[in-house]
Amino acid sequence: MSKMLEEIRQQPEALERTLAAGLKAIERFRRKVEGQRPRLVVLAARGTSDNAAQFGRYLLEITTGIPVSLSAPSVFTLYGGGVDLRGVLVVAISQSGESTDINLVMEHGRQQGALTVGITNEPRSTLAGLAEFTLLVRAGKEKSVAATKTYTGQILMFYLLAYALGARIRLDDLRRIPEWTAAGLELDPHIAAICQRYRFMEHAVVVGRGINYSNALEFSLKLKETCYVVAEGFSSADFMHGPIAMVEPSFPIFAFAPPGVTWKSTREILDRLRQLKAETLIITDRGNREAASLPGPGICLPVNLRKRGGRPEELFTPIPYIVPAQLFAARLAEEKGLNPDQPRTLSKVTRTI
Repeated sequence: MSKMLEEIRQQPEALERTLAAGLKAIERFRRKVEGQRPRLVVLAARGTSDNAAQFGRYLLEITTGIPVSLSAPSVFTLYGGGVDLRGVLVVAISQSGESTDINLVMEHGRQQGALTVGITNEPRSTLAGLAEFTLLVRAGKEKSVAATKTYTGQILMFYLLAYALGARIRLDDLRRIPEWTAAGLELDPHIAAICQRYRFMEHAVVVGRGINYSNALEFSLKLKETCYVVAEGFSSADFMHGPIAMVEPSFPIFAFAPPGVTWKSTREILDRLRQLKAETLIITDRGNREAASLPGPGICLPVNLRKRGGRPEELFTPIPYIVPAQLFAARLAEEKGLNPDQPRTLSKVTRTI
């Protein structure tokens, strides 16, 4: 068994640890921002952590109303841009905490008096030392180059960050995320069987909208780095504005299809793709009965995420939904005879300026 697959399976326990420790750590930050919320949040990250940041952007804007910007680190490191970060919350996300350009953005924020938060899996990292507040992902050592459990841990930290900034997020819902994640792991045999169909896949598109757009980016990244598939992640809305022109019969397309506000537009795209005879595979859950009844192969989580606390909870689908996608990438790499733990030309820690 690959280390990647082992680490995918470790996620329920890792999320429980991360949440238990994070609930204590976030209270200090929550007291800091009470009565003086930041006017803007700036997120700095690369790679998988940048995909987690995309989730953070949607979550924070939806639940707190605070504008969020994704930092371009080269503005600071190459162009010497004097970005005004006064009164801003700067959040740096890095698995290792040793991404040079991300740490420089954090350092610039501290120098200007910005409030700074670091999200990392390494308590002794440079990032942890630079940030005023550190939110530690308690995933344990991640040995596979392909990040899995640190990605879901970072997403969980964004829920806590939103909670601290005033979002109406029920902590009881967060406590159920490890359970929902474990349910996703039950799909492994089904996914392994499906992957045989995709053994010779060389290109693909992954679509997701809103709160699951980050998962479209992350799934496509996993297909690239572990299976060497030329995969592109799109917002399903952006996909209709041009890229759909590349679709031809049997073109592989993966879609995150949760219930909630994005389902209507997702269904319209799936109908259009069926007309084009694309090879579509959706990821959904039992709460989306209409999606689960669609013809063709699918991945349906054996839990109902449609309603929690009396309202649709698309908001909590990203962590449970990425688990089947991670399993798919790991199993497809296995089907192709590749080692997902050591992708060619990649290393675990990447330092860029």
